[in-house]
Amino acid sequence: MQTGTDPRSLIGRKAFDRAGAKIGTVDEVYLDDATGDPEWAALRTGLFSRDAFVPLGPSDLDERGLRVPFERSLIKNAPDFGVGRHLSPQQELELYRHYGLDVPVGGEASTPPDRDFGRIAGAGD
Repeated sequence: MQTGTDPRSLIGRKAFDRAGAKIGTVDEVYLDDATGDPEWAALRTGLFSRDAFVPLGPSDLDERGLRVPFERSLIKNAPDFGVGRHLSPQQELELYRHYGLDVPVGGEASTPPDRDFGRIAGAGD
């Protein structure tokens, strides 16, 4: 995703999987506490379903919404940590592993990254 994107502009945007099918709506955006960069989005995947975390780094934002380069099933099966609170370094590491992504600088494959992510805004804010 482009750097400099206002994370609040993502809230309420539709999200699409790699095939272009709608998977949900951006409910919350989580920032890296050290840099302030948006790192994760929590997607509301249905009226009565839970939020699914998706990485923003490999995602793109266009006129339709957020395009997440993963299959719908992988997104819907992402670890469920609930929303509205910080992701712990262990939870973050679990998400990186789930999506098969490299752990960012500052982390090792065997230890959680020394970063923490916080909630910036929710659909109800």
